[in-house]
Amino acid sequence: MTTEPSPYVRNLPIGEQIPFSGEGIAMWDIFPFEPEGLRVKTLEPPVLPEPPREGESGPDTCAACRRPDEDFLWTDDHWRLVGFTEPEALPAMVMLQPRGHYDLHDLPPERAAEMGGMLQRVEQAVRSLGGIARVHVNKWGDGGAHLHLFLIGRPEGMQQMRGSGLILWGDVLPKVEPDVWAETNRRIGVAMAEGGGTAHISL
Repeated sequence: MTTEPSPYVRNLPIGEQIPFSGEGIAMWDIFPFEPEGLRVKTLEPPVLPEPPREGESGPDTCAACRRPDEDFLWTDDHWRLVGFTEPEALPAMVMLQPRGHYDLHDLPPERAAEMGGMLQRVEQAVRSLGGIARVHVNKWGDGGAHLHLFLIGRPEGMQQMRGSGLILWGDVLPKVEPDVWAETNRRIGVAMAEGGGTAHISL
């Protein structure tokens, strides 16, 4: 485990006030906040070695592995699709996971070869809802060691929500009505099952 900061981290202005950039995302039309009055947070010292993520010690410690198929929106032999029960503020958000306990770096070649096709299937299912211009795919992986890929629908016509600002808009807009959100989940599950696997639409 790494215990010393990398050269990149050693060169960061940790503890110093960072000037607000006049050219960064805060000045783009997709940024959901007015830049006046915003300040850049002061960087804290690195934490090394990093604390373990949830499931880092293997499938026995992984909440995703312990969940039964019925908790998912759709499943097949190798992949599972999470449908969030609590409404989000964007029109659709799901999370694709391999059934096995892998992260991207150790995903078996067979699953890695399937991943592109699976992402395409999920995007098609989300777009089948109508009113979705794009489906953003995001992988962070800082919270859990089990690979999980977010697919988020960007509402058609909302040019202000393009690009990397979409997830920020999701933090500030009002939540979708619960019955609408449940129907969205149901329709995505049904659309996925049309290509194989099983929809679990009791969410």
